[in-house]
Parts: sequence; structure tokens; C-alpha cells
Amino acid sequence: MILEVYGHGGDLRTASARYGLAPEQFIDFSANINPLGPPPGLLDRLSEALPQVAGYPDPGHRVLISRLAQSLDTDGACFVIGNGAAENMALALLALSPSKVGVIEPCFSEYKTLSQQFGAEVISVLGEEERDFRAAPEEVERLIAACDLVFIGQPNNPNGVQYSLDELHRFAEAGERYGTYVVVDEAFIDFIPGPQRQSLLAELERYPRLILIRSMTKFYAIPGLRLGYAISHPRTAAAMRGKQVTWSVNLLALLAGEICLAAGQEYEQATISLIARQREVLRRELDHLDCRTWPGEANFLLVRLPEIWTAAGMQEALGARGVLVRSCAMYPGLGERDIRIAVKDPAACTKLLHEMKQVLAGGMKK
Repeated sequence: MILEVYGHGGDLRTASARYGLAPEQFIDFSANINPLGPPPGLLDRLSEALPQVAGYPDPGHRVLISRLAQSLDTDGACFVIGNGAAENMALALLALSPSKVGVIEPCFSEYKTLSQQFGAEVISVLGEEERDFRAAPEEVERLIAACDLVFIGQPNNPNGVQYSLDELHRFAEAGERYGTYVVVDEAFIDFIPGPQRQSLLAELERYPRLILIRSMTKFYAIPGLRLGYAISHPRTAAAMRGKQVTWSVNLLALLAGEICLAAGQEYEQATISLIARQREVLRRELDHLDCRTWPGEANFLLVRLPEIWTAAGMQEALGARGVLVRSCAMYPGLGERDIRIAVKDPAACTKLLHEMKQVLAGGMKK
């Protein structure tokens, strides 16, 4: 039985039932959350705000939108605040009603799941291993031409790589040419140093059919609150908001978003530096364990285990030792030896590497 019974990592309850450990006893490398935890003071501020839950949250999300607009130097009419990035994906599908949706495998499973839930036919192309599982630009263009809406991960999950800015322009221009909406999922882009981020945010006005989706839960370590946003042409944003359930974003999540935006550069730079440093440590040490890794730029790594191992076997062996990893065997385009691991703090990474070394030394387990 796989741990990802709901299609995602971070399922501590399933792991607890399977391995007989309390949820808090696991070190969870299956969910990609900032290892520094929430910004300093956030939990205290939320605790102080608890009496406010006796009232309704702002259905217009006005304060958070104003803060985002100022932070990103973008018109507030372009924003949609959602209950996590996934709600924004759902709102795009509901508002635009595509009959054919394109995805580039391997990718975040919700692209396909949500599209099918809302009645769309899903068309996929496979990324090329020699391109670190990116699809060739001409393949993406053909996909855009064949669909009403296409999802593109930037950086993509589970391989963590970006398309170049030139390629993004090419895709956005194809969307305008063929009348196709291009939804670029930037949920993990905040983990990449600013100069290295490949994003069309500054040129959004050029592309009325471009939608950018971002998450605040991962970088600011508040996944239990669910918070994300979309940025698009004001007309598209209005259409998405028109499909949103009133009060879908709760009061504490909105407040947390405001606090996170005020966290400051020290927290942001500490996060980016830690992730970059620990990601390289993991890549180097995993290489010593005869594992292959891909050059991801986010806070996770795609890992291929040595030939005698399977993802299921490694997941089982590590789970029994209180360490959780994400099997990628179910991702189209990947194989039974592929796993994904989050980049965490030095102590956690040392624990993972120690346990993997012990498990690998013990021989194959399927």
C-alpha cells in the first residue's frame, strides 16, 4: 500500500497508522515546507487574533490584496486570493470552462485531477529526461495549440527545474496566438534567489491569457492555513473571483498573509540561503550513495535510487525508521526507483542521509 492515498505527501495520519508512530515523531521529507517554520512572531499574532474568529473574514480580501499589489508592484485588480494555490487552479478552470486541458508530465497531480473533476479532457506530453524532464518548446507549443488551457510548473514539481524566460515568452505568445490560457504555477518560485527567477510577472500586461499562480503556504510554512493567489488580466481575475465561494479564505489565513508579507528580507534571505546550501549537501551526499539527483532549484530534489531499490521499498524502510519520503513511481514519465525529498535543516538532512545509508547497506527491499 502506498502512503500517498490522497495523491500527495505530508499525510502524517496515514503514516502514523501504518508505522505505529505518533505524527509528531516523523521527520517529513514528503512535504516541501520551509524548514525555518513560520516567520518570527506569526504564531503569537495569530493567537492574539483568535477572538476575531467570532466575526466573518473580509470576503473581498482587501487588505491582503493591497499589500500584495504594493509588494509586487501590480494592479490590485489582477489578484485573486485563494484557499491555497489549488483553489486558484480550480477557479481558473471554473471561470474559463476549458474543454481540453494540457499538462506536461511529470507534474503536480492536481492539474489533471481538477481538470477531470470539472469535465475537461486532459492531453499530456512527456518531459524529456535529457532536458531534466522539461518538454521541448515545440512540444509545448503544439500542446498549447491543441488545448483551451495549459498548466506549466515553474519551477516544476517534482523535478524542480525552470523553463527559461525566452521559453516562457514563447509559450505565452503561443497562448495569445491560439486563444489558449497559459497557467504558470509558480508555487515554489520564492525559494529561488530573485535574479534567478524566470517569471513573466513584470510583463503580465502583454499577455491577457496568462495566469500566474503562487502559494504562500510553502515558503512561509503555513500549509495548515491554506493560502495562495493568482495574478492575471483584471478581466480574468474578475471571472475567477465570480466563481469563488464567499469566505473560502478564513480570517486567520488572511491575517497570516499580511504578517508574512511584512516578514522582511532577513527571513526571506535566510530561507533562500539555507535551501541552497542544504540542497547541494543533499545532492553531494546522495551521489556518494549511488543515487542520481536532478538539478532542481526549489526546496526539493528528485532522486533516482540505485538499481536494486524501488521507491516503495525505500519509502517502507525509511517510514519504519520515522522518516517519510515521497514516492514518485506514480508520476507519468518517472519510474519505480524515483522518489522526491524535501530540503530541510541540517539536523534533519543528516538524519535522512544516515537512515538511507543504513537502509541501502541492508540490501534490496521491494
